[in-house]
Amino acid sequence: MGQGKSQFTEEELQDYEDLTYFTKKEVLYAHQKFKALAPEKVGHNKNAKLPMTKILQYPELRVNPFRDRICKVFSSSNDGDCTFEDFLDMMSVFSEMAPKAVKAEHAFRIFDFDGDDMIGVSDLREVIERLCGPELKLGDSEIQQLVQNVLEEADLDDDGALSFAEFEHIIDKSSDFCHAFRIRL
Repeated sequence: MGQGKSQFTEEELQDYEDLTYFTKKEVLYAHQKFKALAPEKVGHNKNAKLPMTKILQYPELRVNPFRDRICKVFSSSNDGDCTFEDFLDMMSVFSEMAPKAVKAEHAFRIFDFDGDDMIGVSDLREVIERLCGPELKLGDSEIQQLVQNVLEEADLDDDGALSFAEFEHIIDKSSDFCHAFRIRL
């Protein structure tokens, strides 16, 4: 077929297809993209692990304000370094085919900076500061007002933080969430 020999067995490709939102062809394409980030390291080693600095060279991650958090959430070692399977999982969740519920679960983990299973005031402040970037430096009172607005809208139990259920409720009301939570292969 002119594609050359795959590093994966047919059984491995089938497993990847079963465990992701990708076809076998898309899995192979994802591996090409992963390999292109560090050809000298991946080469013929399908079990290679790339440092987060290499993963962040992926074009759509490079410009994402949550790039480091994305890598850490999908890293099986929780340090941002990624194996191909970590990378494939990341790309699968960010694909158009991933269901909204799966995207919401991962978005929640990305925004939960302190890892306490709640999106609290400090997490919201971090999200706002990253979304605004250094170009649009908001004052402390402006950030506090935005945090307060989010909590007034989404904190249904008034505990000062968003649980996953509250976060998911807001996501359900957002018609463009799935479009925004996407990275192309």
